[in-house]
Amino acid sequence: MAATILVVDDERNIVQLVRLYLTKEGFRVESAASGGEALEKVRLLRPDLVLLDLMLPEIDGLEVCRRLRKESDLPIIMLTARGDDVDKIVGLELGADDYLTKPFNPRELVARVKAVLRRSETGKAPARVLRVADLEIDLDRREVCIVGELVELRPEEFELLAALAGNPGVVYERERLRQLAWGYDYYGDTRTVDVHVTWVRDKISRSKARIQTVWGVGYKLVEEAAADGGRRTAAGVRRRTGGRG
Repeated sequence: MAATILVVDDERNIVQLVRLYLTKEGFRVESAASGGEALEKVRLLRPDLVLLDLMLPEIDGLEVCRRLRKESDLPIIMLTARGDDVDKIVGLELGADDYLTKPFNPRELVARVKAVLRRSETGKAPARVLRVADLEIDLDRREVCIVGELVELRPEEFELLAALAGNPGVVYERERLRQLAWGYDYYGDTRTVDVHVTWVRDKISRSKARIQTVWGVGYKLVEEAAADGGRRTAAGVRRRTGGRG
């Protein structure tokens, strides 16, 4: 199974360059353009290594590194355009495994990625499986099972379900869900999300996990009991208000 590398950088040309060289070496490459997106994708994709730029929108790279280190020993290589040694020292003190200064030699980056992965091999994490109620989503095998029975999903359906299952109970706006599941460059619009949600709902209808609509906002993945409770609460509100709204 190819190792997954998450490249976190808001410079598209850097991401494309890194993707080109790492893909040639057999790695699977995912990307994020901000600190917030990086934290979400780490939780969703569980990558084997993160290439993390320091200068990021929303949350900077040092803070992302600090938060990741609170949760795991995920290998991190810092990327920085600064020549200041202070940044490198702070990054290493926060738990980064290595660093590269921009502009860098892509072949050196590949070599450092391989070296850091080798060092972390002994502490490799178990299979990446998301579970919500009786629904199991194997991110490495890209398989979905309900009580041990496989569910056939198309790639876009799998990615949408995995995005929701990464944070059960969290409501995602349609546009955010589209970006998280399929990337910023995906050609579809928010109506495409609605269509795929309908298809996935039908295919997992036997499960106790439900994709719940939050009217006017988006969708969340919940267990059946929580979904029923939400519907009962909404019905109670309608009764108390005489059915208005």
